[in-house]
Amino acid sequence: PAVDTSRVGTLGADLQLENGGWRIRRILTAESWNPGLGAPLDRPGLRVKAGDYLVGVNGQPVTANDDPYRLLDGTAGRLTVLHINSRASMDSAWTITVTPANNENALRTRAWVEDNRRKVDSLSNGRLAYAWIPNTSAPGTTSFDRYVFAQQNRQGAVIDERYNGGGSLDDYMVDHLTRTLRAGISTLPGGKPWLLPQGVLGPKALLINERAGSGGDYFPWAFRQQKAGVIIGARTWGGLVSAASHYPMVNGLSVTAPVYRVFDPINNAWIAENEGVAPDIEVLMDEKSVAAGRDPQLERAVTEVLKAVQAQGVKTITPPPATKPSRRP
Repeated sequence: PAVDTSRVGTLGADLQLENGGWRIRRILTAESWNPGLGAPLDRPGLRVKAGDYLVGVNGQPVTANDDPYRLLDGTAGRLTVLHINSRASMDSAWTITVTPANNENALRTRAWVEDNRRKVDSLSNGRLAYAWIPNTSAPGTTSFDRYVFAQQNRQGAVIDERYNGGGSLDDYMVDHLTRTLRAGISTLPGGKPWLLPQGVLGPKALLINERAGSGGDYFPWAFRQQKAGVIIGARTWGGLVSAASHYPMVNGLSVTAPVYRVFDPINNAWIAENEGVAPDIEVLMDEKSVAAGRDPQLERAVTEVLKAVQAQGVKTITPPPATKPSRRP
């Protein structure tokens, strides 16, 4: 039977109990290049910023004794009035009108990715690229293309496939990561030439963890098999055999059965199933570091790639001297 349901609206923000009220510690942004990602508090003209207090919802005060999400219940997708103040009081508060989201999973995932990218950029002084590969299906390929080719002027790259949900068996991304310099395109005299093929041609590291599996097992295996770089982190999940539902049941459910299993024809061995792919350098996410806001795996990857860049040198090319075109008879 149909039942009444209610969705709690989310604001895409971190709220922290402070000074007897709920302070907005961080506002998650949608990133200007991603119009399909909505952030309720990241809108033009809204008078709200990190450090302000959420002191009321639709006229109802929010105090330290309240759960602000109780007052946000039923606001998902509906215009909602928030009372904002620079201090934890309804006195002199101003109002803004927002549309809370059904959930903020995509916002928090994007914030994690962009925080990682900025951290790699900061730790490497702008020398290394960062790309997260969420799966080996279309979204993973889109993420790879968007991030890698937008940072192809970098000297190396940290490729992150932690939490990779799998999908297909990837060759496209690994093939791009292992391409070598072929040619250059010269622009104006004295200008910096473009390298061909496109992409990051310097050293790379791949981050893996125990939550990457299926296509996320094959990706690091192929990365190692093609000698694309060093693998850092924790052993992957180890579930590379795919399952299919060929047998529907009379009650509407189905029975799954294992189908495809991947093997290595050179070494005559099965790949990854029940074993996963082990890293070249094991780095675990210890609680103390994570609680302090650190990412030991990411930090180690930056260190290793920078060492490889220093050892290998940076690829540079110089166009040949300009020549006058020969005159045809």
